[in-house]
Amino acid sequence: MWLRCAVSMTANKQETLRRFVEGLTSEERMLVVLKHELYEDDWDEMVADLTARLNGRPYIFKLAHRIADDLERIDRLRQFERQHRVNLSLYVSPDM
Repeated sequence: MWLRCAVSMTANKQETLRRFVEGLTSEERMLVVLKHELYEDDWDEMVADLTARLNGRPYIFKLAHRIADDLERIDRLRQFERQHRVNLSLYVSPDM
């Protein structure tokens, strides 16, 4: 099963979530996993870390992809989470 947790939601919302998760790029999946594992599910901490790196300040984690692209991906993922009131970390695992 693609879900890692049992969540009570409408069938329509489940289908929307399933389609979104299945459509994530490998880069987006990586960002969701890193958000969970390194930033305690906090997009703000991750964005602050990437922005610090972009501005030449001390940072925590090096991402292999361009930071500007990752920040755009984060914005898309964050918007989906807000709009659908979900935490994508519950539905994306490193082995997907």
